Amino acid sequence: MRSKKSSPLEQKNLNWDKAGLMAGVDEAGRGPLAGPVVAAAVILDELQPIAGLNDSKKLSAKQRERLFDEIRGRALCFSIAEASVQEIDRLNILQATLLAMKRAVEGLRLKPHLALVDGNRLPKLDVLAQAIVKGDSLVPAISAASILAKVHRDRLCQSLHAQYPFYGFDQHKGYGTAMHLAALQAHGPVACHRMSFAPVAMSVK
Repeated sequence: MRSKKSSPLEQKNLNWDKAGLMAGVDEAGRGPLAGPVVAAAVILDELQPIAGLNDSKKLSAKQRERLFDEIRGRALCFSIAEASVQEIDRLNILQATLLAMKRAVEGLRLKPHLALVDGNRLPKLDVLAQAIVKGDSLVPAISAASILAKVHRDRLCQSLHAQYPFYGFDQHKGYGTAMHLAALQAHGPVACHRMSFAPVAMSVK
């Protein structure tokens, strides 16, 4: 009896459960004075390469938006997760970042064999993991994760701007710019500010 040849889609499905799937993991928003920290995990599809992946900070906003949609459409799977302002204040920013990364990996539809994480610290995961300094410039899957996290967080900041237009979140994205610090001094902090961060705590009247 002749064996039936698998279609490309069937072949891809057969490979999904085998060891070897690698997820890239990165975060956005450790430094800002307001808003959640966001993490993303991405498993890319080798059969659908994405051109132009790079550290999100090295891309223009227009490039990031284009790649955001392309990654979501072509990746085998992806997950975006957050740690809230309240969690940042309770745990500290490092632990909250690791928590967001853990949630992102656990939110993947497919379980990876290995997680490559940007930076030098690892979240607690139930899969093999490796930290890679400057991984967002070196590993395409981490680059993809950095783009998803950055665009998602920038969109959150647009929502914050709609709520608090006098703060200019659409411009500084929560970072401690002169404009943001001046607004803090004039208006005091609002619900989205990280009270555990010194510039915010010092602005309380």
